[in-house]
Amino acid sequence: MARTMVDAEFERRAALAIIWQDLLMPVRAIRGYQEIIVEEGQRLRLDDVLPYLHQVLTAARALSDLVDRIVDIKADAQAGSDDGASFQARLRHDLRTSLNAIIGYSEMVLEDLDGSNGADALRADIEKLLIAARQLLNRIDAIVDLSRGDADRGDIVRSHPDAAAEAAIVSLLRSLRPGNDLPKYNEAGRILVVDDNATNRDLLRRRLMHEGHEVFKASSGREAMSILNQDRFDLILLDLLMPDMNGIEVLEQLKLDERWHSIPVIMISGLSETDAVIRCIEAGADDYLPKPFDHVLLRARINTCLERKRWHDREQSYLAQLKVEKDRSEALLRNILPGPVMMRLNAGETFIADRFENVSILFADLVEFTPTAALMTPSRLVDRLNRVFSHFDRLALRLGVEKIKTIGDAYMAATGLPESQPDHTGLIAEFGLGMLAALEQINGTGEHSPLQIRIGIHTGPVVAGIIGHHKFTYDVWGDTVNVASRLEAGSLPGRIQVSKAARQVLAGRYNFESRGRINLKGRGSMEAFLLIPPDIQDLDQLT
Repeated sequence: MARTMVDAEFERRAALAIIWQDLLMPVRAIRGYQEIIVEEGQRLRLDDVLPYLHQVLTAARALSDLVDRIVDIKADAQAGSDDGASFQARLRHDLRTSLNAIIGYSEMVLEDLDGSNGADALRADIEKLLIAARQLLNRIDAIVDLSRGDADRGDIVRSHPDAAAEAAIVSLLRSLRPGNDLPKYNEAGRILVVDDNATNRDLLRRRLMHEGHEVFKASSGREAMSILNQDRFDLILLDLLMPDMNGIEVLEQLKLDERWHSIPVIMISGLSETDAVIRCIEAGADDYLPKPFDHVLLRARINTCLERKRWHDREQSYLAQLKVEKDRSEALLRNILPGPVMMRLNAGETFIADRFENVSILFADLVEFTPTAALMTPSRLVDRLNRVFSHFDRLALRLGVEKIKTIGDAYMAATGLPESQPDHTGLIAEFGLGMLAALEQINGTGEHSPLQIRIGIHTGPVVAGIIGHHKFTYDVWGDTVNVASRLEAGSLPGRIQVSKAARQVLAGRYNFESRGRINLKGRGSMEAFLLIPPDIQDLDQLT
């Protein structure tokens, strides 16, 4: 591709930037090293050389300030009576004066330093400073040439014969040419323009509407806050200097409110001072453009802010979806696992197994339900079991009883785990009575043939924990579980059969009917008792 005049100008300015950077870095290094050297000299109490060190620091600061002001110095010289030659002569003189002072005083310090009190470390830093200062002294002409506005590219490159720098300029120029554009995001957005100047508002509105955006205007900070309370926006262009509320005050209110915190804000102001820019960025602005602004640059920054807002909104939507799924998963887990156990799993525990010395176990089974179920359709069978067990589940939740599982038409529950309960046996007895009352209510509807249930309760130690990985469950094991199951199997329809251990705990609250010693499968004979329910009115209250 042919090299154009625009390309040549770009290469000239890029080469200037590289030279400026290479010249500025040694100046910054000299000042930085000297500030460290002075601090070390004070710490080591090198009183003999401290005056020289301060002289070097003064010269280093003067050099740094001089290089920073080269452009201003040139402008002052051109505005006055000095011609270019006298300006360059004075500039060479001032730069050499500062560098010669730095080099001279530093060499004097090296001569006076001895090898004690950590002076070797100080000597190494001074030598690094001298290397930078001498290299810079040899390039005074480059600095002076850089200050000339008529330097052409050939002069500049000859003053900085760096092949790598030349290659970097060519590569950057190739990337900036048409046909090598970076991806552009031209999403339209809802933009609020806040400016107390009507002309500025109108120009911005018309330009942004031409770009396809939906634009709203506010003539003051207070009006902007009122509009924000009524509508939503993707971006705010905010003027800094306004009479009622300045831009920073508006910005601070935006960032303190969760409704507006994520809206990107570009500050636009006639102030280009660094302090103003820093204050706006610290207050939460996403960008800062001085007036008069370049409309191409404004478009690029608006598109960048809108794209960032789109990604933020997508992220928030994704996080909201994740929360919904997490809440749904936790709700499912709460229906499967006890709350404390679920919290332990969420905290990272992978193996949960606990021993409880004193809990109560209840088994309940629908009497002669299997023959009846064989005559039902699948949907009717599931519906009837669901109605019964749903009553039991609600009662368990209300009383704080832990449902362990259902097995066919059998229901297993426990109290005293996974957290201890002082009156776990009384609680499980109340639950059993409530199951009887619930079944009476269901039978009272007359929709189906009546159901009967038998219940067994035992108290003692158990082991409880999580089993499985794919479809895990919380289960309970031990002799107490086996005895409760056998007590249920040997109970009578509509009755609660309890062990001697359970009866001893419940004595005084309920009356019992002794069954003597009964034979329990796989357990031998043991004493058993039937809990006598209270009168029917009290029984109804349990549901």
